[in-house]
Amino acid sequence: MQKTEFSEIICESNDVKITVIYDNYPFKERLETSWGFSCLVTGTEKTILFDTGADGSLLLENMSKLAIKPDEIDLCVFSHAHWDHIDGMQMFLEKNHNVNVFVLESFPEEFKAMVSSNGAEIIEIEKPKEICKGVFSTGQLGTSIKEQGLILRTEKGLVLITGCAHPGIVEMVETTKSLFDENILFVIGGFHLNAMGDEEVENIIDMLKEFNIKFISPCHCTGDSAIALFEKHFGEKYLRVGVGKVIEIKDMK
Repeated sequence: MQKTEFSEIICESNDVKITVIYDNYPFKERLETSWGFSCLVTGTEKTILFDTGADGSLLLENMSKLAIKPDEIDLCVFSHAHWDHIDGMQMFLEKNHNVNVFVLESFPEEFKAMVSSNGAEIIEIEKPKEICKGVFSTGQLGTSIKEQGLILRTEKGLVLITGCAHPGIVEMVETTKSLFDENILFVIGGFHLNAMGDEEVENIIDMLKEFNIKFISPCHCTGDSAIALFEKHFGEKYLRVGVGKVIEIKDMK
């Protein structure tokens, strides 16, 4: 995908929202937390579920408490094939199998077969790809652990959603920037820094700040000490997230 290939395609709606459904960090007390990640993207051409966490019953329970109806979801996009991002899928499919499911071509055949046998359509991704109008996959990134990020191209700038950022959060942001060469409004998701020391994390923060990201929300596998460093160094650009947090893109100023 060249920079100019989708130059006129953006999310037309001004009501794009990201709702965190599944995370190991809390935001609203009445919702359950557990290791894993899932969020819902609405206001785009299609309603998108990004990852499903590890526990389908918890996923569906949080959806119910957030008044999210599974049968109103059009697409599922999976970041990578780890259990804490995909194991909630089978129970979700029991509620809604009428979805297109975007996975990396490297995903286990068993997972693809499970999705297909439940009546959903599998779409395999290797290179950067348009998911729906104004929404794109970064394509398959990484070596030992392969992953894709979800890019929302909004009027306010690019939004990148990551599952764990196993290929490296800097690399995923760099890929996003290279595909469109536009301002990055917001980055949210797991950054997989929980095993790194403070000095390593601060070096990564320095590199990320060079992209002039307007807002950032590390969660899931980022790690408590790393999240504290993001809050310290990004200041008002750091947004705390957890289960139940709703980010409205139109309100980001």
